[in-house]
Amino acid sequence: MPPYEIEPTRWPTAEEAARSRLFSPIRVGAFEAESRTWVPAMVPWRATEGGYVTPEVLDWYGRFADGRPGVIVVEATGIRDIPSGPLLRIGHDRFLPGLRQLVDVVRARSDGRTRLLVQIIDFLTIRRRPPREKYLRRFLAVTEDHRRVLVDSGRVDDGATEDAVKEALCTLAEEELRSVLAPREWEDLRMGYRERVGDMHIPRVAELPRVLPGLFADAAARARAAGFDGVELHFAHAYTMASFLSRKNERTDGYGGDPAGRVRLPLEVYGHVREAVGDAYTVGCRFLTDESIEGGSGIDDAVYYGERFARAGMDFLSLSRGGKFDDAKEPKIGEAAYPYTGPSGHECMPTVRIDAPGPFGRNLPLVAAVRARVREAGLSTPVVGAGGINTFEIAEAALARGDCDIVAAARQSLADPDWFRKVELGRGEEVRRCLYTNYCEGLDQRHKQVTCQLWDRDFDEPDPDGATDLRRSSDGKRRLLPPAWT
Repeated sequence: MPPYEIEPTRWPTAEEAARSRLFSPIRVGAFEAESRTWVPAMVPWRATEGGYVTPEVLDWYGRFADGRPGVIVVEATGIRDIPSGPLLRIGHDRFLPGLRQLVDVVRARSDGRTRLLVQIIDFLTIRRRPPREKYLRRFLAVTEDHRRVLVDSGRVDDGATEDAVKEALCTLAEEELRSVLAPREWEDLRMGYRERVGDMHIPRVAELPRVLPGLFADAAARARAAGFDGVELHFAHAYTMASFLSRKNERTDGYGGDPAGRVRLPLEVYGHVREAVGDAYTVGCRFLTDESIEGGSGIDDAVYYGERFARAGMDFLSLSRGGKFDDAKEPKIGEAAYPYTGPSGHECMPTVRIDAPGPFGRNLPLVAAVRARVREAGLSTPVVGAGGINTFEIAEAALARGDCDIVAAARQSLADPDWFRKVELGRGEEVRRCLYTNYCEGLDQRHKQVTCQLWDRDFDEPDPDGATDLRRSSDGKRRLLPPAWT
């Protein structure tokens, strides 16, 4: 399919921007945002392996704050005190000094004009795809089904040891091995092991409804102590809470099955968080309008969840789409599955090569349906829309139609952290527009420091602080910050 064009657009004058909906204030729970411009959470892979804030993290968020958006949401930040690689964490008080410093940097760099939220997340265990023989010899639990098939085919004797069964499995051709292994075993071999919320035989999974509300509440209390203006509960994409909301959640303990059961834990998490931080603190969530997978949740589920969340008292609803493990591409051996490589991932981050109606504003009709349901219920909860928004025209039209109340742009803000500011000042022609090739997503997939193809090789431009020796990625090939705007 030929790519969609990044078509020319008309940028407003400063006077037009001042009269626009996009640059009008809006109340979001306990605070008022100066404008309806929102930078959603993006993981830049700049924290330490222990989850601490680094100078590179401070530079990253400081650079977005230079553009003075109404709201910045800090990346998905883990609520458990467990190793999770170079992702920010908030599961212990030892992380507070760095998080406070992050808040201070954003306040200073935005002249106090940008509100700062932190997105808090839980995720289940996922492991890298193992080599075939390693999986069969080390990880596979031999069952009577395996033994029976091999005995019937004459490959092992009736009294064969477990090691002998595993060695026999190693000799099978791929299709024959697939017929012997159970579907989950085959998936563990080809995709890597991954826990589901329905794995009730695993005690830590069975206990999630008992454990998670307290973990989220403690994390939210730390966010408040660190000075964040609020928290965004991560109920979207491939992670724990989104999996409870999914139609594929078939738990039978009251936390799965029908929509009321699936939304039960998210509402209990919210209730504990609200109790921990009080009413005078902004708490909202990000969830999906459509999982975009076979058998997954769709817009009918989303409008129901949106109304339930709004009735419960959430201060905003931020909407996304897709991004699931269920249809991810098979990873290479030694790599983990990545939930943005399949069709649902393409819906989450549509590129210029997606099908009709194209990538620009693609998700807004579904966002509009959730907002309409919330308004029909007599609730005024702000709804945040996102998905391929890269011009003032798209953003302003979405607000005018009532698709959403706030406009979020991740990749466009990555391409040009100053773009909202440029538009507000009537200098839109200077905006560096995202190409929607998902170059940044490719780096994220490999857990490399995320940058943008539009600026990461532009070594002739000085760093924002005027340094002549540009700060580069760990491989030395890419610049870690975009060129300064003057």
